[in-house]
Amino acid sequence: MFSVLKTKEKIILPLRSVYKKYGYSEYTVNKFEEYDLYAKNKDFLVSGRVITFTDTDGKLLALKPDVTLSIIKNCKNIEGTKKYFYDESVFRVSGGTGAFKEITQAGLECLGKVDDYQIYEVLFLALSSLSCFSKEFVLYLSDLDIVTAIMDKAKLSIEAKNKILNCLSSKSISGVKETCLENGICAEDEKLLVSLIKTNGNYEKVKNVLNSFVVDEKSKIAVERFNKILSLLSATEYGKNIVVDFSVVNDVNYYNGIVFNGFIEGVPTSVLSGGQYDNLMIKMGKNGCAIGFAVYANRLENLFIDKENEKIAYLIYGNDTPLEEIFCAFKKLSQKYNSVKAQTTRPEEDGAVVVDLTKGEKVC
Repeated sequence: MFSVLKTKEKIILPLRSVYKKYGYSEYTVNKFEEYDLYAKNKDFLVSGRVITFTDTDGKLLALKPDVTLSIIKNCKNIEGTKKYFYDESVFRVSGGTGAFKEITQAGLECLGKVDDYQIYEVLFLALSSLSCFSKEFVLYLSDLDIVTAIMDKAKLSIEAKNKILNCLSSKSISGVKETCLENGICAEDEKLLVSLIKTNGNYEKVKNVLNSFVVDEKSKIAVERFNKILSLLSATEYGKNIVVDFSVVNDVNYYNGIVFNGFIEGVPTSVLSGGQYDNLMIKMGKNGCAIGFAVYANRLENLFIDKENEKIAYLIYGNDTPLEEIFCAFKKLSQKYNSVKAQTTRPEEDGAVVVDLTKGEKVC
């Protein structure tokens, strides 16, 4: 238990430092909310299943499966720009086991007046968050305003839009063509939808393609904003870590504008996800706009555990080994390794670093 807590601290502390530097205030939420909050916003949740229980007054409560919903719910009328960061546990169904799991998240929310600078800053902080853990990381960016404008131009039904979004997510060009054929979509609109899938790369590679996605006033504004923000981000030290990829999609009933996912080498799934969710603010009766992201601390733990295990040494001693020799060997080894386990039995791990004093191996 101690090592897990220590690992989580290593993940959370640098993030807290970064967020505070940019004026974000810590926000703490309750571990549970009224179930009705999640019942009304099931589509926004990663999983619609939540852990519920009845309070002493008969109200149905749920262990918190999401932080963003709680922050928006508990924020009163927002004037200006509100910036919060958090370090919280949420309770969700694990995709791997199908069982409920406590998941540690750190993240931030920017609410109220969210202009182009605030969007840029949040994206920069997402990149900075990833850089806290590795030099090898990628932030994949998309813009749902561009995607929805192209789908609207094609006059797709709600069912067809959902199919197209699924095709974008899976990068299925054949799926897009099939959906267009089923719905009588013209060749020009089909070409645009296919082009969304094919658009992938750094800003320099895709910036000329982005202008081809201007199909109306809404998309013109979105493309201009996307170009402006991408240009600024690409000029930072993180320019090489940015990839434009329209396969990054979220529920358009809640999300709009720029959405993004972050990956780090050595972790098979995304460790960061976020985006703009003005539609959620409207749905919950709040004024202003919103953008934020979450870092999944649990998914990063193996990075730290692996590094610590590489620096563990086993010091094997016998019942008749002089204490002075054990203490001296331990002191020497602890200067080189993060953890030294002194014991009388050899470890079972293959390839473990072992110094066996009972076999005459010397450290001092």
